Amino acid sequence: MKQSIAAENAWTGRRRFAFFPLRLGLRRLPVSDGFFYAALLIVAFIVVCALIPSWIAPYAPTDMRTDEILQPPGAKHWFGTDYFGRDVLSLVIHGSRDSLLIALASVLIGGLSGGLVGSLSAYIGGVVDKAVMRVVDVLMTIPSLLLALAIAAALGPSLFNIVLSVSIAAVPRYARVMRGQVLAVKGRPFVTAAHSIGSSHARIFVRHVLPNSLSPLLVMATIGIASSILVASSLSFLGLGVLREIPDWGTLLSQGRGYITVAWWIATFPGLAITTLVLTINLIGDQLRDILDPKRSR
Repeated sequence: MKQSIAAENAWTGRRRFAFFPLRLGLRRLPVSDGFFYAALLIVAFIVVCALIPSWIAPYAPTDMRTDEILQPPGAKHWFGTDYFGRDVLSLVIHGSRDSLLIALASVLIGGLSGGLVGSLSAYIGGVVDKAVMRVVDVLMTIPSLLLALAIAAALGPSLFNIVLSVSIAAVPRYARVMRGQVLAVKGRPFVTAAHSIGSSHARIFVRHVLPNSLSPLLVMATIGIASSILVASSLSFLGLGVLREIPDWGTLLSQGRGYITVAWWIATFPGLAITTLVLTINLIGDQLRDILDPKRSR
């Protein structure tokens, strides 16, 4: 009888803690917050541009017109043209695909890897936790951009290598956040009750600990997209980005820096695209943090 009550309390506590913040947080969406919904619309538009760029871009990104080289922004070319006569707006729209792909893939790989390492380290504890955290501490002493730059320089410029370098640079941050959350969750009463009824460590970890530890990781992953975009753009700016016929935003920014005094629009509009996407994702991440925070949801 006592074991049944303990099991029921364990499940009830886990269920309430895991879904209560999200359920009440969705009800607390900022109905009158225009900035939040404007950020959602901007991000949605950029995603659509990345998915179907040829439907939105007014010109092909490889369309070179020698009679329209370095044309300033106007009615025909809203963002002007570059030194090859290509439409800068079309380049920015087509370049969003690689920029978003790098950001999402690096956050997915880095978040899953770092979250798994941090959660397992905290749940196992002891010597394993100390050893893993010392390695994480060493990696955290190196700036993310510098670590990604070193990895990308060693592997060479390519889409896979830049995703791998940005992902590895983000792993220590995710591991730290997930470790702290798991340490806080595994001491809660519903986890103790699950231990008392003889549940295996694997079941407790998967069914009780992980579901109650994912909220901070989701928020950090959202904000991490913005950081990944900045790191990837910085690598492309330094010449270690994706070598393709259609450049990403960082490469466009790097290519336009030599013309900043005679054709400011070549570098300005890709830079504004990066700034806009990073700002809107940060706004969404801040709101998501409020939604998933149990203290704010009460």
